[in-house]
Amino acid sequence: MKLDNYRIIEGQHLKLSELSTEATDKTSKEEAAVRKAALQLQLFNLQERLFAEDQQSLLVVLQTRDAGGKDGTIKHVFTGLNPQGVRVTGFKEPTELEQRHDFLWRVHAHTPETGMISIFNRSYYEDVLVTRVHGEIGKKDTEQRFEQIRAFEKALESRGTRIIKFYLNISSDEQKKRFQDRLDNPEKHWKFSQNDLNERKFWKEYTLAYEEAITATSTATAPWYVIPADQKWFRNDLVLQILLKTLEEMNPQFPVVDFDPKSIVID
Repeated sequence: MKLDNYRIIEGQHLKLSELSTEATDKTSKEEAAVRKAALQLQLFNLQERLFAEDQQSLLVVLQTRDAGGKDGTIKHVFTGLNPQGVRVTGFKEPTELEQRHDFLWRVHAHTPETGMISIFNRSYYEDVLVTRVHGEIGKKDTEQRFEQIRAFEKALESRGTRIIKFYLNISSDEQKKRFQDRLDNPEKHWKFSQNDLNERKFWKEYTLAYEEAITATSTATAPWYVIPADQKWFRNDLVLQILLKTLEEMNPQFPVVDFDPKSIVID
């Protein structure tokens, strides 16, 4: 599987209508299931080295439409990692206090410290998506926020934080199917929100907002990957492989100790 096929190159103008929301590789569901355990073991080993090295960190940003699969991706991809080294933060509507500050104020405290993996379930990108779609900010303010985001991510990168951003790309039909499943299954009623249906009416507007945001902020050091996400198993397999590739590139190492283990005798 050519993982770079899903990466948005810096300067590339994204058109979501040109990208598939369905599995695009010859990989079968059965093949993905077979290799999942091995890939997760490799991910665990790299996380352990990252935690022990305590010099680098990884920030994973997950963005999608409602019912796009953020929670499922976190559940299935990060299963088996050491909870001490992983933090998940969800960003909902800003509080009154947060609205009194710049839009990145509430985010910085949740970025990963050295040795850690942080996962943003939605993120600061909501402030150039929802706000844009609903007319809370105009084009000038949006462009200024894009610039601020690029600077923010560059600052994190300069301090040893690798950033990888995923847009989970689902179709309108698949979103409708998932909404209906939430209505039909009593155990999923809690997931349903009337507001999700209201936001669905802005499908085209969100498409444009995502295209502009991803085009403006996918860089060499903080790339966006657009993941076909109609099939959950394919989404999980692809995200897992990209995460593994990213951590391999970071190449964390166990620290060298300042003593000779063979010289120590335990009575």
